[in-house]
Amino acid sequence: MSDDDRTLDELLRIADRASAAIARVYATDFTVEYKAAHDPVTIADREANGIICEELAKSFPGVPVVAEESDPSTYAAWRDSDAVFFVDPLDGTRDFVKKNGEFAVMIGLAEHGRAKLGAIHAPATGRRFGGGVNVPAFELTRAGAKTPLRVSPTAELREARLVLSRSRPSEELVRIASDLGVKSVAPLGSAGIKAIAVATAAAEIYAHLGQAGYRWDACAPEAIVIGAGGRTSDARGDAIDYRAESLENKSGIVMSNGLLHDEMIKAIDDAIQAYVEKANPS
Repeated sequence: MSDDDRTLDELLRIADRASAAIARVYATDFTVEYKAAHDPVTIADREANGIICEELAKSFPGVPVVAEESDPSTYAAWRDSDAVFFVDPLDGTRDFVKKNGEFAVMIGLAEHGRAKLGAIHAPATGRRFGGGVNVPAFELTRAGAKTPLRVSPTAELREARLVLSRSRPSEELVRIASDLGVKSVAPLGSAGIKAIAVATAAAEIYAHLGQAGYRWDACAPEAIVIGAGGRTSDARGDAIDYRAESLENKSGIVMSNGLLHDEMIKAIDDAIQAYVEKANPS
């Protein structure tokens, strides 16, 4: 077993603990608070955040943990480290609040500014996923067996299934999909759930335009999609830099089976150029 395999097994174990805490809260009439307008937070977010950060500190001492519900002062110097964990303890809080099941625990590891390993656990279903650059993606069964994942071999856009945000749907993205003639467009919750749809060949493309959350929304999903043979980038086609000055995914996200990636990026770019030309006629 490689070091990456051992690290990923530990990340999945930690995600299991956090998921159990989330499931307990999910079964109750929990209280919802708001960090900002349309940005809910619950005790489940905070409990899971605490569990993950504590366990990562024990298992990987000295490695910074950039976690959504942590005080930024706790990871102030993270850009100076070659390895960094990016944690979304409860990705899809809006879906957790709606109780539609589309939320996930996500723990990602980036090294030298690139996503390397990811663990995703969906507490509502108990499904667990892992993978990375050097670890083929898999689903971990209840019995502990690893079932390999592989992206769809679909190479034609007219046969492609696109998934996009349920809570922040993009009319422009729907229009782009219509112009491309994709087979279907479906909304899903958590970024992790959407990425898993790509990694399990349930969809060919996951896309989000504009601000697409933060690095903790991208790291684990990116690693797993790569491990399943897919491709990821921002919506301009550039690699996601986990050492960038801002933690925001300001330029969108596209995760795909790889075969349709360039066409999707071009379609997005063409749509942006058309908008600019319309707004600034010569």
